[in-house]
Amino acid sequence: MKNICLRPILLAATSLLPLATWAQDATAAAPLNQDFWPNTIGNLTLLVAGVVIIGALLAITRLFSSVVKMQEIQMLREKGIEEVVEAYRQPEQSWWDRLMKSMTQAVPVGHEADIDLGHDYDGIRELDNKMPPWWLGMFYGTIIFSVIYLFAFHLSDIGPSSKEEYDTEMEVAKAEVSAYVATQADNVDENNLAALTDQQELALGKSIFETTCVACHGKLGEGGIGPNMTDDYWIHGGAISDLYKTIKNGVPEKGMISWADQLRPSDMLRVASFILTLKGTNPPNGKAPQGTLYDPSKSGAAPATDSTATSAAQAPAADSTALAPATNK
Repeated sequence: MKNICLRPILLAATSLLPLATWAQDATAAAPLNQDFWPNTIGNLTLLVAGVVIIGALLAITRLFSSVVKMQEIQMLREKGIEEVVEAYRQPEQSWWDRLMKSMTQAVPVGHEADIDLGHDYDGIRELDNKMPPWWLGMFYGTIIFSVIYLFAFHLSDIGPSSKEEYDTEMEVAKAEVSAYVATQADNVDENNLAALTDQQELALGKSIFETTCVACHGKLGEGGIGPNMTDDYWIHGGAISDLYKTIKNGVPEKGMISWADQLRPSDMLRVASFILTLKGTNPPNGKAPQGTLYDPSKSGAAPATDSTATSAAQAPAADSTALAPATNK
């Protein structure tokens, strides 16, 4: 131990010999300079102090190394030289291997006997392995997260609860459904129509009728150039699908144009539904019935008395589908 600490000190002292030679040469070169010696002594003092400090650090390092070696010797005595030599022979592990070992705390196969619980099930041994740190970290993290979640979403107003989120999403879904239905309003199947009964829809149909149909059919549907639309007689059928097709396709031979290019399908359905509400209103100055009696209870229009044959004095009027070009049907 003494030799270990003495060697760095002797090394530092030996390094002072060139300094002494340098000082002797400097004295011979400038003997009459009065400022030389004070400066030289100060510089020499700093150099000596630096060398001594360096020697002390080297001595401490060597002392630490000796302590480590003594520990190794003690380990050799306790575990045997073979195990220690085998430990030194093992190749240095990569950073990945060290990380995985710290994350899993896996016991090497050669040391499984140390954690064997002595239970053997058809050759399967039960080992007392520790839970992997990553698994424990996730487990404890979920507990912490649950506490924060409970406080934030159920015990405070920081975030909405599950019920509040559900209600909000339902409102958004209803708005999306309404928007979708609005875009699908013009997807009308003319072969399977149903008359509208909603008062708002009928009011829209009436507005369209009064804007475009009154020129030929009268403001109250009493007829004019076109036939009376308040009685039970129809030239091209009185079902909602018949009225829709008549409005859509028109009756070119009677002067009624097709409204498919000017009205949306939903608007044509509104007008047809409104026309059905005019039945039986008996407006003043109603035009004589034309066409065939339509019976809604039957699949087709049962022919009854032809309105055009009831009176020879009554001149044939225009076809009920012969709406004026301005008619919004």
